Amino acid sequence: GAPGAELAAELRAKGAGLAAVRRGGHVTYHGPGQLLALVVLDLRARRLGLRGFVGGLEEVGVRLCRRLGLPAATSRPPPLTGVWVGDGKVAAIGVHCGHYITSHGLALNCCTDLAWFEHIVPCGLEGKGVTSLSRELRRHVPVADVLQPFLHCFQMCIRDTPN
Repeated sequence: GAPGAELAAELRAKGAGLAAVRRGGHVTYHGPGQLLALVVLDLRARRLGLRGFVGGLEEVGVRLCRRLGLPAATSRPPPLTGVWVGDGKVAAIGVHCGHYITSHGLALNCCTDLAWFEHIVPCGLEGKGVTSLSRELRRHVPVADVLQPFLHCFQMCIRDTPN
């Protein structure tokens, strides 16, 4: 979902660039301090449905957050797709699939400037918050520190899915 003209103008005035993309979900923010995992995968080769793939991305995020010290990280049933810590979404998931090939994926807030989310309704979820690893762990967590643990969790989850 694209922002209305008024909101789009307001965001541009604040220095945001806007891009319309084909993926599930509504308006979101991507910027510095986020780990973006844009996954290209042939679901037929993995014998995996789209919902299973989205669930797999959620599992990667949950395992990663727990590994980094957030045992309360969890996923929730649709429409609350993503990874949550309490009432704050720490990772958003948006996927496009065409001819069984996925694109887009997961955006994990590491040390993201969360103020950007105050100007939108993130993922179209009224009344829900957004958080980051840095906020939850009460220390600066740069993306570079999350890359290796993310890759490990991703490999573990891919290995655990049926082939």
